[in-house]
Parts: sequence; structure tokens; C-alpha cells
Amino acid sequence: MTKEECKALLDALSKVTACYRHLVLTVGGASDSQNLREELKKTRQKAQELAVANRNKLTAALRDKTVSKEDRAEFERLWVLFTSCMDILETDMRRALELGQEFPLNVPKKHLMQTGMCGGTSAVAARAMSVQNMKYEAAHNIDEVDLKDLENEINQVGEMVYEMEMKVNVPQWTVEAKQDPGAELNSAISVAASSIGMIEVETKSGCDTRRVLAGVVFTAVLLVAVVLAVCVVKLS
Repeated sequence: MTKEECKALLDALSKVTACYRHLVLTVGGASDSQNLREELKKTRQKAQELAVANRNKLTAALRDKTVSKEDRAEFERLWVLFTSCMDILETDMRRALELGQEFPLNVPKKHLMQTGMCGGTSAVAARAMSVQNMKYEAAHNIDEVDLKDLENEINQVGEMVYEMEMKVNVPQWTVEAKQDPGAELNSAISVAASSIGMIEVETKSGCDTRRVLAGVVFTAVLLVAVVLAVCVVKLS
């Protein structure tokens, strides 16, 4: 059951991390607003909660000496995926800090960048955090308060990653993948090749049908021409 719980927690963390990245990309754009900054705060806090839960579950599982070799290999694979999520989250938090400092909310709207990202950010955040309805009341000086909180949280995430590496030593190069390198790409190429093959077969079949039809029409015209010629000769 622990393995299934770890997978579920990691899946939730991946989704919230992806949602956070989507929101970060809109900072400084035409859809930037106080609501967006609040959603950023809620999303990153949710990601950190899930990160702590993932760390606790996986750390306990990997330090358990009674775990079978097969289960340990699976937990190590989940650990590598978890650390990758943490790296992505920390990178995006740093990006959000830089963009937040570069584009404060108290500037005229015309100075914001046109990123092409607009609308719909609240729906994305709501889907990622549908499990828990979190309430947050924004302060008037959200720029200063939130950016200071974000800076502190970045340090906390960095410390968490460092502690993880100290408690559990799982070198990424020792973890075996479940699929061969490029398996997903090869699968996509195979599907594409199959589709092209089907198209070629259908095209060839269509061409053959058209050729037969053209031959029948030509033969009919030729017969009609011969009959007309015979009639003309007899009449003359």
C-alpha cells in the first residue's frame, strides 16, 4: 500500500508543479494581477506540502531494511522522479521571484509584457488543487510580503533537497529505467509509420481502382467507335 501511496503523492506533486510553471509564465504578462499572485502563492504552498509528504513516505520506505529488492528498485525510481520535481519547483520559484521583482503590480498596465498568455489561469490552478480548498487573504502590500515569503520558501526548498541527499543516497545513474532509451519516441515513430503505411495501401488501392475504371471506360468507347465505323461502311 505504501508504494501506491507514494505513486499517488508523486502524481499529485507533478500536476501541481506543472500548474505552478504555467502560472509563472504569465507573470509580467497582460493577464498578470493580484489574483494571479495569490494563485501562485497557493499553488507553491500546495506543492511544498506535497513535497514534504513525498519526502517522508519515500525516506521511510528507502530506509526500511525489510523492503524487498524489487520494491526498493521501484522506490528508488520514484525517488529520482521526486528529486526531479523538486529541482523543477525550485527553478520555477526562483523564476517567479525574479519576474515578481522585475514586474511589480503597482506599475501601469501598459508596461507589462505581451506574452501571449491570457485568461484561464484560475481554472488551471483550481483543477490542480481540487483536493483541498485553500483560503488566502491578500495583503495590500502583496508585492513586498509575497516576494519576501517566496525568498524564504526558496531557501527552505533548497534545505529540504540538501537534507534529502544526506538521508537517502540514491545516485540517479544507478536507477534502471523501466523502458529502453528512446522507447517512447520509437513507439511514436512506429505509430506514425503504421499510419503512413495504411495511407499508402489505401492510396495504392485507390489508384488501382481508378486504373481499372479507366480501362473499362476506354474499352467501352473503343467498342462504340468500332460499331459506328461498321455501320457507316454498310450504309455507304
